[in-house]
Amino acid sequence: MTLSVAETGPANPLPPLRPLDGTHHVDERERAGLPRDMARQIAYEPLRSLLPERVRDGYGRSRTPREVGTIVLENDRLRATVLPGFGGRVVSLFHKPSDRELLYRNPVLQPADFALNGAWFSGGIEWNIGATGHSTLACAPLHAARVTAPDGTPVLRLWEWERLRDLPFQVDLWLPEGSDFLYVGVRVRNPHEKAAPLYWWSNTAVPEARRVLAPAEEAWHFGYERRLRRVPVPVHEGVDRTYPLRGEYPADYFYEMPEGQRRWIAALDGAGQGLVQTSTDVLRGRKLFVWGTGTGGRRWQEWLTEPGTEGYCEIQAGLARTQLEHVRLDAESEVSWLEAYGPLDADTALVHGGDWDAARSEVEDGLEQRLPRAEFETAFEHWLTSADTEPGEMLATGSGWGALEVLRAAHKLPGTPFDESTLGDAQRPWAELLGSGSFPEPRRVGPPGETLVAPHWRDMLETAPAEPLTEYHLGVAQWHAGDRAQAVRSWERGLELAPSQWPLLRCLAVADHEAGNRERAADRYTDAFDDLCQERRDDGETWTAATAALGREAIGALLAAGRIAGARSVWERLLPATRERGRFRLIEAQLLLAEGDKEAARAVFDAGFEVADLREGAEAIGELWSRISDEPLPERYDFRMRPPGTDNSG
Repeated sequence: MTLSVAETGPANPLPPLRPLDGTHHVDERERAGLPRDMARQIAYEPLRSLLPERVRDGYGRSRTPREVGTIVLENDRLRATVLPGFGGRVVSLFHKPSDRELLYRNPVLQPADFALNGAWFSGGIEWNIGATGHSTLACAPLHAARVTAPDGTPVLRLWEWERLRDLPFQVDLWLPEGSDFLYVGVRVRNPHEKAAPLYWWSNTAVPEARRVLAPAEEAWHFGYERRLRRVPVPVHEGVDRTYPLRGEYPADYFYEMPEGQRRWIAALDGAGQGLVQTSTDVLRGRKLFVWGTGTGGRRWQEWLTEPGTEGYCEIQAGLARTQLEHVRLDAESEVSWLEAYGPLDADTALVHGGDWDAARSEVEDGLEQRLPRAEFETAFEHWLTSADTEPGEMLATGSGWGALEVLRAAHKLPGTPFDESTLGDAQRPWAELLGSGSFPEPRRVGPPGETLVAPHWRDMLETAPAEPLTEYHLGVAQWHAGDRAQAVRSWERGLELAPSQWPLLRCLAVADHEAGNRERAADRYTDAFDDLCQERRDDGETWTAATAALGREAIGALLAAGRIAGARSVWERLLPATRERGRFRLIEAQLLLAEGDKEAARAVFDAGFEVADLREGAEAIGELWSRISDEPLPERYDFRMRPPGTDNSG
């Protein structure tokens, strides 16, 4: 299909050593009043690092039409369009008899900083695994192949190795002949000898001019002020919150469903038509996310698409009651469930009437009529018999990380082959370490590749010959494990003989910053940036990404240490194209203000800029504006997602 696409660009070559932002975080005081099982699962191994992933922040706001590879499933009733190169996203689910699109279909593919590792885009149905937030695979390719079920039904299998938790997973999609429902079978496996924290939410974008219904009388409300509290459904504070456009600020509503209740959620328009999602009981949670009608929420909606596009909300289904929790997946075990997505037509007067029980019953009765629960449970059992069926024709290829793990541990994962042929340049040095016990030195000068941080890889690095690049990777793995002192020693050892010093100096600068030593952090960032400028070979994509990433961090550290002239020196050595990017226009305004030129800083705002990788919930633009001007923040810069004066420090 042809979409207007802003390319995702190169990944940030600097390993993400700093703690994650706390946007989706509840502090311990809040936890004390929560149900015991919820509090326990919130405290159970929350993600503290993005490693071994890299941040994806190389995209901009310039879009051009281009063809994007799709896989289409179709029967006589439905047509589902999947993007295997972008996390297996179902971007369209079209119901033929009613001539209706059931999802919010975004006409553009515009990355924004909403995924755990950055790049994410809105629309369709996405599969979120790993930890609280949108998956690191949102803009990454998955393996995809055709599978034939025992009854002859063609199945699309998607699979990949999720690297934050080291778990392989598969998503099987099929359309039974004559069915109005897209079936989705999901399996996550833990092949390791140790239990793992598991997170899964299937996230569906639907037009926001809907009423969202779920079988609940209470919900857990979570907003960007980071408070989790129980509220009644549907009316809270005098407003029916099941209508997404009746709240001012972005918010999550996690529905509290009784035990034994069939799991479903629906979004229906003014005529009682729309989408219903249901699942087997393992997928316990249901959620509504709304952007709200405030300036910030509307601005984000515009940011993610183009003018004239309708707004959307999200209806979601997950393994836990809230997205702040992780569940335990025991060693050498797996978890599976079945989902279904399809159209629903309900009595308008009932679903939009004042009787919440009647509204819910109308939807549940309609679902039972179209997809009986018993029949659905039987479909799940039938699917399980084919979950191990080996795929046939390959349709798309994901990463080689799963192949590397299978090569290392000889995992047996029937149905999801991670073939050695998928090993690529990123995996080859690690395969060599596995085979020879030594990490190879690079054949050409360039930023170091990705670091694997799991205990087994860290053990191999510790016993490998202590070459500079090995010490660099070992330090990153030790830092991830929480052994910061040992990480610093590894980086310092590597520095003694390293021909390329800036990667090690940057790691040491981060360590200094985290330890509160601003002066030494500034020194090391200065040395690192000097070394990079001497070493970079050209203004190609890789070196440009490294210079931009290191320059951005260095300027921040130098300004924090009060070294304004040093920050200006770094700014002037950034490549001209980098300085024109919105993120760096914001940095320029910060630098000008630090130099005492408030007028010039204001001129940067007046000229206009767009920070393509502005983080969800970030308020840096508004905070800087308040130091420059007493005027209200211009709407184009207003991305605020919480009421003024509320604390979101976590």
